Amino acid sequence: MKAAHRPEQRPRGAKLLAVDAAGAIRHMDRSQLAELLQPGDVLVANDAATLPASLHGTDVRTGREIEIRLAARKSLDVDDVREFTAVVFGEGDHRTPTELRPMPPALEAGDVLALGPLRAAVLALLGHPRLVQVRFTGEPDAIWAGLARHGKPVQYAHMHEPLKLWDVWTRVAALPVAFEPPSAGFVLDWSLLAAMRRKGVVFATLTHAAGLSSTGDAGLDARLPLDEPYLIPAATVRAIRDAKEQGGRVVALGTTVVRALEHAAARGVLHPGPGLANQKIGPHTRLAVVDAIVSGTHEPGTSHYELLRAFAPDGVLRAASAELEAHGYLTHEFGDSVWIEHFAENRRFPAAASGTVPALSAP
Repeated sequence: MKAAHRPEQRPRGAKLLAVDAAGAIRHMDRSQLAELLQPGDVLVANDAATLPASLHGTDVRTGREIEIRLAARKSLDVDDVREFTAVVFGEGDHRTPTELRPMPPALEAGDVLALGPLRAAVLALLGHPRLVQVRFTGEPDAIWAGLARHGKPVQYAHMHEPLKLWDVWTRVAALPVAFEPPSAGFVLDWSLLAAMRRKGVVFATLTHAAGLSSTGDAGLDARLPLDEPYLIPAATVRAIRDAKEQGGRVVALGTTVVRALEHAAARGVLHPGPGLANQKIGPHTRLAVVDAIVSGTHEPGTSHYELLRAFAPDGVLRAASAELEAHGYLTHEFGDSVWIEHFAENRRFPAAASGTVPALSAP
């Protein structure tokens, strides 16, 4: 599929491919998304704002140019901003395709990285020469300030013009914790929210630290997604509980929402509060909470596509991919969208009306 190369979150003519629970495929304008929602449904979005997570600088020991892309941390706490998992590249920038970027110098534990106004020490290599644990020096306020002054949004070669931070923030962006934008949320605007309200659809949010979508290395990409912290508000758990009790559906706006909700419900009870999503969702996953997903268009083999395999059989997804290709859908973060309903035979629990959905705990 062709990549979208302009940073337009809601371009005119954006497409939506809808796949229902019986495998029927329908082409729509993305502005018609509300037509797929039903009274009593709840649409859950990721309200994470995107960090300027790309930092250029040098490895002090070798004097060589590097770029590090922050990729993960353990919590969403605003003061927990010293230690990150990061992917490191050699010289160059986003204009070179990620898979063609040179390797970084052979980093060692204790190496110091000079990143504009920031300094970071390499704590450990994480089983791959590109993947490291780093620790920034200084107080949290100074680190945040350094990220804001020196960092840039993570960007790939398909995007021609340099991204600005506002390009990668959704309309509901709140806490800056995502390493790449939760781009399914780019569909949100006031007209969609108004249409949902008129239809009796509830809108809710959670916060999930969306990670990198690609590292350019097949072995490292196979480890994606990394562990990602999240926070589910009590109000969102109540909205999900109410939807399930009324026979409505839980619709996830993006793969990160699926990952957070399903991780939080893995023990049979969906609790509000923080967590660390460390699972991989794929064809063998039996979803407990989410009934449908709105996502970007993802190519087979990516971690996002693997997650979609939890919703529909491979044959249906292959047919959908062929339709996306034949009708010129655009992929990547500013591309077109898909709607996929969860096939009944893949459900971990019977329909909500039976009362056997996972327990939902909320104050």
